Amino acid sequence: MDETLNARLHEAGIAPRGDLQPLSGGDIAAVYRLATQQGEVVVKHDDATRLAGEADGLRALRAARSGLVVPSVLAEGDGWLVMEALVSAPRSAASDAALGEGLRRLHAVTGETHGWPTDNACGHTPQPNAPMDDGRVFQRERRLLPLARACHARGLLDARLRGRIEKLAHELESWLPDVPPSLIHGDLWSGNLLFTASGPAIIDPAVYRHYPDVDLAMLTLFGSPGEAFFEAYWNADAPDDWPRREALFQLYPLLNHLLLFGGGYRAAIERSLARLDQVFLD
Repeated sequence: MDETLNARLHEAGIAPRGDLQPLSGGDIAAVYRLATQQGEVVVKHDDATRLAGEADGLRALRAARSGLVVPSVLAEGDGWLVMEALVSAPRSAASDAALGEGLRRLHAVTGETHGWPTDNACGHTPQPNAPMDDGRVFQRERRLLPLARACHARGLLDARLRGRIEKLAHELESWLPDVPPSLIHGDLWSGNLLFTASGPAIIDPAVYRHYPDVDLAMLTLFGSPGEAFFEAYWNADAPDDWPRREALFQLYPLLNHLLLFGGGYRAAIERSLARLDQVFLD
Protein backbone atom coordinates (compact mmCIF):
# COMPACT_ATOMS: atom_id res chain seq x y z
CA MET A 1 0.00 0.00 0.00
CA ASP A 2 1.13 3.56 -0.69
CA GLU A 3 3.33 4.92 2.11
CA THR A 4 1.61 8.31 2.10
CA LEU A 5 -1.82 6.71 2.45
CA ASN A 6 -0.48 4.50 5.25
CA ALA A 7 0.74 7.59 7.06
CA ARG A 8 -2.65 9.33 6.72
CA LEU A 9 -4.43 6.22 8.03
CA HIS A 10 -2.01 5.90 10.94
CA GLU A 11 -2.52 9.54 11.91
CA ALA A 12 -6.28 8.93 11.96
CA GLY A 13 -5.94 5.78 14.06
CA ILE A 14 -7.15 3.52 11.23
CA ALA A 15 -5.50 0.10 10.87
CA PRO A 16 -5.81 -1.54 7.41
CA ARG A 17 -6.73 -5.20 7.08
CA GLY A 18 -5.80 -5.92 3.49
CA ASP A 19 -5.21 -4.16 0.20
CA LEU A 20 -7.16 -1.52 -1.68
CA GLN A 21 -10.03 -2.99 -3.71
CA PRO A 22 -11.04 -0.93 -6.78
CA LEU A 23 -14.63 0.28 -6.96
CA SER A 24 -16.59 1.12 -10.10
CA GLY A 25 -17.54 4.72 -10.80
CA GLY A 26 -14.04 6.14 -10.56
CA ASP A 27 -14.17 8.04 -13.87
CA ILE A 28 -12.79 11.20 -12.28
CA ALA A 29 -10.74 9.84 -9.36
CA ALA A 30 -9.48 6.38 -8.46
CA VAL A 31 -11.88 4.97 -5.86
CA TYR A 32 -11.27 1.99 -3.60
CA ARG A 33 -12.82 0.09 -0.71
CA LEU A 34 -10.51 -0.83 2.15
CA ALA A 35 -11.14 -3.20 5.05
CA THR A 36 -9.79 -1.92 8.37
CA GLN A 37 -9.96 -2.94 11.99
CA GLN A 38 -12.48 -0.11 12.43
CA GLY A 39 -14.68 -1.34 9.55
CA GLU A 40 -14.73 -0.72 5.82
CA VAL A 41 -13.81 2.71 4.45
CA VAL A 42 -13.81 4.31 1.00
CA VAL A 43 -10.51 5.71 -0.28
CA LYS A 44 -10.09 8.16 -3.16
CA HIS A 45 -6.84 9.09 -4.91
CA ASP A 46 -6.75 12.20 -7.07
CA ASP A 47 -5.39 15.73 -7.38
CA ALA A 48 -4.85 17.03 -3.84
CA THR A 49 -6.66 20.33 -4.45
CA ARG A 50 -9.76 18.62 -5.87
CA LEU A 51 -9.92 16.20 -2.95
CA ALA A 52 -9.49 19.04 -0.45
CA GLY A 53 -12.50 20.73 -2.06
CA GLU A 54 -14.52 17.53 -1.81
CA ALA A 55 -13.61 17.07 1.86
CA ASP A 56 -14.56 20.69 2.57
CA GLY A 57 -17.90 20.11 0.86
CA LEU A 58 -18.64 16.93 2.80
CA ARG A 59 -17.99 18.73 6.07
CA ALA A 60 -20.27 21.61 5.06
CA LEU A 61 -23.08 19.24 4.09
CA ARG A 62 -22.77 17.30 7.35
CA ALA A 63 -22.78 20.54 9.34
CA ALA A 64 -26.08 21.55 7.71
CA ARG A 65 -27.87 18.74 9.59
CA SER A 66 -30.47 18.37 6.85
CA GLY A 67 -31.33 14.78 7.71
CA LEU A 68 -29.56 13.51 4.59
CA VAL A 69 -26.77 10.98 5.14
CA VAL A 70 -23.33 12.40 4.33
CA PRO A 71 -20.20 10.24 4.74
CA SER A 72 -17.79 11.53 7.34
CA VAL A 73 -14.23 12.44 6.38
CA LEU A 74 -11.81 10.19 8.29
CA ALA A 75 -8.44 11.22 6.84
CA GLU A 76 -7.11 13.36 3.99
CA GLY A 77 -3.95 14.84 2.52
CA ASP A 78 -1.32 14.38 -0.18
CA GLY A 79 -3.83 13.31 -2.81
CA TRP A 80 -5.76 10.86 -0.61
CA LEU A 81 -9.24 11.09 0.93
CA VAL A 82 -10.58 8.46 3.32
CA MET A 83 -14.30 8.44 4.08
CA GLU A 84 -16.91 6.44 5.90
CA ALA A 85 -18.27 3.62 3.71
CA LEU A 86 -22.03 3.59 3.12
CA VAL A 87 -24.14 0.48 2.49
CA SER A 88 -26.83 0.76 -0.19
CA ALA A 89 -30.47 -0.20 0.40
CA PRO A 90 -33.44 -0.44 -2.00
CA ARG A 91 -34.99 2.82 -3.22
CA SER A 92 -38.65 3.45 -2.45
CA ALA A 93 -41.30 6.19 -2.60
CA ALA A 94 -40.58 6.83 1.08
CA SER A 95 -36.88 7.31 0.38
CA ASP A 96 -37.71 9.67 -2.50
CA ALA A 97 -39.84 11.73 -0.13
CA ALA A 98 -37.06 11.73 2.46
CA LEU A 99 -34.66 12.99 -0.20
CA GLY A 100 -37.04 15.82 -1.04
CA GLU A 101 -37.48 16.78 2.61
CA GLY A 102 -33.76 16.60 3.29
CA LEU A 103 -32.85 18.66 0.25
CA ARG A 104 -35.44 21.29 1.22
CA ARG A 105 -33.81 21.54 4.67
CA LEU A 106 -30.34 21.73 3.10
CA HIS A 107 -31.41 24.57 0.82
CA ALA A 108 -32.91 26.42 3.79
CA VAL A 109 -29.32 26.96 4.98
CA THR A 110 -28.49 30.31 3.37
CA GLY A 111 -25.61 32.76 3.36
CA GLU A 112 -24.94 36.37 2.44
CA THR A 113 -23.30 35.90 -0.96
CA HIS A 114 -23.40 33.54 -3.93
CA GLY A 115 -20.28 31.40 -4.17
CA TRP A 116 -17.94 29.83 -1.65
CA PRO A 117 -14.83 30.91 0.31
CA THR A 118 -12.63 28.68 -1.88
CA ASP A 119 -12.71 27.36 -5.44
CA ASN A 120 -13.34 23.67 -5.99
CA ALA A 121 -14.05 21.43 -8.97
CA CYS A 122 -16.99 19.83 -10.74
CA GLY A 123 -15.47 16.64 -12.06
CA HIS A 124 -12.09 17.67 -13.44
CA THR A 125 -13.31 21.16 -14.29
CA PRO A 126 -12.08 23.93 -11.98
CA GLN A 127 -15.08 25.68 -10.44
CA PRO A 128 -14.49 29.37 -9.59
CA ASN A 129 -16.49 30.39 -6.53
CA ALA A 130 -15.32 33.92 -5.69
CA PRO A 131 -18.40 35.37 -3.94
CA MET A 132 -20.79 37.83 -5.59
CA ASP A 133 -23.81 39.62 -4.16
CA ASP A 134 -26.17 39.00 -7.09
CA GLY A 135 -26.98 35.45 -8.15
CA ARG A 136 -27.68 36.44 -11.77
CA VAL A 137 -24.22 37.96 -12.06
CA PHE A 138 -22.66 34.91 -10.39
CA GLN A 139 -24.41 32.53 -12.80
CA ARG A 140 -23.23 34.61 -15.74
CA GLU A 141 -19.64 35.40 -14.67
CA ARG A 142 -18.71 32.27 -12.71
CA ARG A 143 -20.66 29.59 -14.57
CA LEU A 144 -22.06 30.18 -18.06
CA LEU A 145 -19.54 32.53 -19.66
CA PRO A 146 -16.33 30.78 -18.49
CA LEU A 147 -17.51 27.38 -19.70
CA ALA A 148 -18.88 28.74 -22.98
CA ARG A 149 -15.48 30.34 -23.62
CA ALA A 150 -13.62 27.15 -22.69
CA CYS A 151 -15.80 24.96 -24.93
CA HIS A 152 -15.45 27.42 -27.81
CA ALA A 153 -11.66 27.52 -27.40
CA ARG A 154 -11.54 23.71 -27.78
CA GLY A 155 -13.74 23.75 -30.86
CA LEU A 156 -16.67 22.17 -29.05
CA LEU A 157 -19.00 25.17 -29.48
CA ASP A 158 -19.27 27.17 -32.69
CA ALA A 159 -19.54 30.97 -32.60
CA ARG A 160 -23.31 30.86 -33.17
CA LEU A 161 -24.02 28.58 -30.22
CA ARG A 162 -21.60 30.44 -27.97
CA GLY A 163 -23.36 33.68 -28.93
CA ARG A 164 -26.76 32.27 -27.95
CA ILE A 165 -25.42 31.29 -24.52
CA GLU A 166 -23.78 34.67 -24.00
CA LYS A 167 -26.99 36.50 -25.01
CA LEU A 168 -28.98 34.40 -22.54
CA ALA A 169 -26.42 35.03 -19.79
CA HIS A 170 -26.65 38.79 -20.28
CA GLU A 171 -30.46 38.75 -20.13
CA LEU A 172 -30.86 36.94 -16.81
CA GLU A 173 -31.79 40.09 -14.90
CA SER A 174 -34.81 40.55 -17.21
CA TRP A 175 -36.62 37.51 -15.80
CA LEU A 176 -34.71 35.65 -13.07
CA PRO A 177 -35.20 37.12 -9.57
CA ASP A 178 -32.29 37.22 -7.17
CA VAL A 179 -32.68 34.93 -4.14
CA PRO A 180 -30.92 34.33 -0.82
CA PRO A 181 -28.04 32.00 -1.71
CA SER A 182 -28.72 28.43 -0.53
CA LEU A 183 -26.15 25.83 0.39
CA ILE A 184 -26.20 23.39 -2.54
CA HIS A 185 -24.53 20.08 -3.29
CA GLY A 186 -23.45 21.40 -6.68
CA ASP A 187 -23.15 18.11 -8.60
CA LEU A 188 -26.30 16.27 -7.60
CA TRP A 189 -26.85 13.79 -10.41
CA SER A 190 -28.21 10.31 -9.74
CA GLY A 191 -24.71 8.79 -9.50
CA ASN A 192 -24.01 10.96 -6.47
CA LEU A 193 -27.10 9.71 -4.64
CA LEU A 194 -27.25 6.57 -2.51
CA PHE A 195 -30.16 5.08 -0.64
CA THR A 196 -29.19 3.54 2.69
CA ALA A 197 -30.99 1.98 5.64
CA SER A 198 -30.48 5.29 7.46
CA GLY A 199 -32.00 7.34 4.63
CA PRO A 200 -30.92 8.91 1.35
CA ALA A 201 -27.24 9.85 1.13
CA ILE A 202 -25.38 12.43 -0.95
CA ILE A 203 -21.74 12.01 -1.97
CA ASP A 204 -19.07 13.64 -4.20
CA PRO A 205 -20.15 17.27 -3.70
CA ALA A 206 -18.97 20.45 -5.41
CA VAL A 207 -20.57 22.78 -2.89
CA TYR A 208 -21.23 26.48 -3.03
CA ARG A 209 -24.14 28.83 -2.26
CA HIS A 210 -26.46 29.71 -5.13
CA TYR A 211 -29.95 29.07 -6.48
CA PRO A 212 -31.41 25.84 -5.05
CA ASP A 213 -32.69 25.10 -8.57
CA VAL A 214 -29.11 24.07 -9.43
CA ASP A 215 -29.52 20.80 -7.52
CA LEU A 216 -33.05 20.15 -8.80
CA ALA A 217 -32.08 20.74 -12.43
CA MET A 218 -29.13 18.37 -12.12
CA LEU A 219 -31.38 15.67 -10.66
CA THR A 220 -33.79 15.89 -13.58
CA LEU A 221 -31.05 16.16 -16.23
CA PHE A 222 -29.89 12.54 -16.01
CA GLY A 223 -33.00 10.89 -14.54
CA SER A 224 -36.11 11.58 -12.53
CA PRO A 225 -36.24 11.82 -8.74
CA GLY A 226 -39.94 10.88 -8.79
CA GLU A 227 -43.24 12.51 -7.89
CA ALA A 228 -42.83 11.80 -4.17
CA PHE A 229 -39.58 13.78 -4.20
CA PHE A 230 -41.15 16.89 -5.70
CA GLU A 231 -44.21 16.69 -3.46
CA ALA A 232 -41.95 16.63 -0.41
CA TYR A 233 -39.54 19.27 -1.70
CA TRP A 234 -42.05 21.86 -2.93
CA ASN A 235 -44.82 21.04 -0.44
CA ALA A 236 -47.48 22.12 -2.98
CA ASP A 237 -45.66 25.40 -3.65
CA ALA A 238 -43.77 24.77 -6.91
CA PRO A 239 -42.55 27.93 -8.67
CA ASP A 240 -44.56 28.91 -11.76
CA ASP A 241 -41.39 29.38 -13.81
CA TRP A 242 -39.77 26.03 -12.95
CA PRO A 243 -39.58 24.88 -16.61
CA ARG A 244 -37.59 28.02 -17.46
CA ARG A 245 -35.32 27.63 -14.44
CA GLU A 246 -34.80 23.94 -15.13
CA ALA A 247 -33.66 24.64 -18.70
CA LEU A 248 -31.37 27.46 -17.54
CA PHE A 249 -29.66 25.60 -14.73
CA GLN A 250 -29.11 22.51 -16.86
CA LEU A 251 -26.86 24.52 -19.20
CA TYR A 252 -23.89 24.66 -16.82
CA PRO A 253 -23.68 20.86 -16.21
CA LEU A 254 -24.23 20.24 -19.93
CA LEU A 255 -21.42 22.63 -20.84
CA ASN A 256 -19.24 20.91 -18.25
CA HIS A 257 -20.02 17.49 -19.76
CA LEU A 258 -19.27 18.87 -23.21
CA LEU A 259 -15.92 20.11 -21.96
CA LEU A 260 -15.09 16.85 -20.17
CA PHE A 261 -16.48 14.25 -22.56
CA GLY A 262 -16.84 15.84 -25.98
CA GLY A 263 -19.33 16.74 -28.67
CA GLY A 264 -22.04 14.24 -27.79
CA TYR A 265 -23.51 16.81 -25.38
CA ARG A 266 -23.81 19.64 -27.91
CA ALA A 267 -27.27 18.51 -29.04
CA ALA A 268 -28.49 18.54 -25.43
CA ILE A 269 -27.27 22.14 -25.08
CA GLU A 270 -29.19 23.03 -28.25
CA ARG A 271 -32.32 21.42 -26.78
CA SER A 272 -32.01 23.35 -23.51
CA LEU A 273 -31.62 26.62 -25.39
CA ALA A 274 -34.62 25.74 -27.56
CA ARG A 275 -36.68 25.04 -24.42
CA LEU A 276 -35.71 28.43 -23.03
CA ASP A 277 -36.67 30.12 -26.29
CA GLN A 278 -40.04 28.33 -26.25
CA VAL A 279 -40.75 29.34 -22.66
CA PHE A 280 -40.01 32.96 -23.55
CA LEU A 281 -42.38 32.76 -26.50
CA ASP A 282 -45.12 31.22 -24.34
